[in-house]
Amino acid sequence: MPTMTKSPLAAGNLYGLTDEQLQLQEMVREFVKREVAPKAAEIDETERFPEETFKKLGELGLMGIPVPAEYGGAGSDTLSYVLAVEEIAKACGSTGLSFAAHISLGSMPLVYFGTEAQKQKWLPFVTSGEFMGSWALTEPQAGSDASRQQTVAVRDGDDWVINGRKTFITNAPYARYVIVMAMTDKSKGNKGISSFIVPTDTPGFSVSKHEHKMGMRGSPTTELTFENVRIPADCMISEEGTGFKQAMKTLDGGRISIAALALGIATGAYETALAYAKEREAFGQTIGKFQLVQAMLADAATELHAARLMVYHAARLKDADLPHTQAGAQAKLYASEVSARVTANAVQILGGYGYLKDFPVERMMRDSKLCEIGEGTSQIQRIVIARNLGL
Repeated sequence: MPTMTKSPLAAGNLYGLTDEQLQLQEMVREFVKREVAPKAAEIDETERFPEETFKKLGELGLMGIPVPAEYGGAGSDTLSYVLAVEEIAKACGSTGLSFAAHISLGSMPLVYFGTEAQKQKWLPFVTSGEFMGSWALTEPQAGSDASRQQTVAVRDGDDWVINGRKTFITNAPYARYVIVMAMTDKSKGNKGISSFIVPTDTPGFSVSKHEHKMGMRGSPTTELTFENVRIPADCMISEEGTGFKQAMKTLDGGRISIAALALGIATGAYETALAYAKEREAFGQTIGKFQLVQAMLADAATELHAARLMVYHAARLKDADLPHTQAGAQAKLYASEVSARVTANAVQILGGYGYLKDFPVERMMRDSKLCEIGEGTSQIQRIVIARNLGL
């Protein structure tokens, strides 16, 4: 865990961030203002993935913040990564989602479980921003119940042959590989699931459907089809039968990033509503003078502060290599539900203007909903928390 340092940068630092973390936060904030915010409405409207943004993030060394330096990453900590997700999501949930999925799901499983050869082959390219990372667990009949994998991998000599479908997969059209969970021994249940690196140019692999969504429309969500996809045996990640365990660890960390995504979206909506309340006049005064508007903004400020403490706490536990399953689930549950309330109230504060695409809060409200669903619904988070309570 980073050593705390004190300097003028820390003035007004409410969350105990190090100088390095504050510097990264400011760098991302300036990048977002320049490169992300101006196109957020356009990529939502047109459902366009902003490849150019991710190339520039790669040039700044931000596409592999927690990835070790020997593989092209920044070698930084989870909290620094969380700060970046939060700052990006303040302006654009779509860009924040693809960024988070690229790192937490598309890159970190290789860091955690990959062989040295696999890391050297793939990680330098995803950390540079040359292409996106992608991860495929969910299937049409295996969402929250991830153990019901129907995608099958069969050993054939020195190869594995994969058949099946995956759905709700992020970034796949812009990835050179997808990390895929597949059943290698159905008789063993969860312990029969294995994990594979599937290059996207492998014959039989296809992006078979592009989903049109309520929110996060600038982040690609697709269905994948595997028809006799033949890959070498050395594409398996770690040992056979360890895929489900890998997925659970990946999701433990991924939930912290989705919590940061929700926090960022909500903060962007809150800041928009606060500024509007200070300028918009009605009945001879700014609407921020009315107590009911004040109450919504006061609640938002309070809940966002609490959510930020929870998200940063979960990230610090992960950085200290301490148990963080419960903290991550709590942060994701709370931050995502706070985001739903804050974005809805931001639309309410802006009134009729809030319902128009001319202002970002209607997009933020739509984007926010995914945070209560992706990487484990709010209901699943409550189950995870209850199990950690020994229930």
